[in-house]
Amino acid sequence: MTTHQLAGELKRIATTQVSDITRAVKEGQKSIALNEVRDMARRLALLADAFDPKSAAPAAEPQEDAEAA
Repeated sequence: MTTHQLAGELKRIATTQVSDITRAVKEGQKSIALNEVRDMARRLALLADAFDPKSAAPAAEPQEDAEAA
């Protein structure tokens, strides 16, 4: 993936998710907004893992534990 492609993907993720979060907040749907934030974090983590798979394992474990709690 080129730098241009990475920038485009980051912009696409951010634009889509922030739009969904903003809409949910305006509608007073806190749980949907939080789910959108989690989804954005997951998508960004997957993208980061594609570039540095070594960092994927330690970062994924605490997040899974937090969701299970």
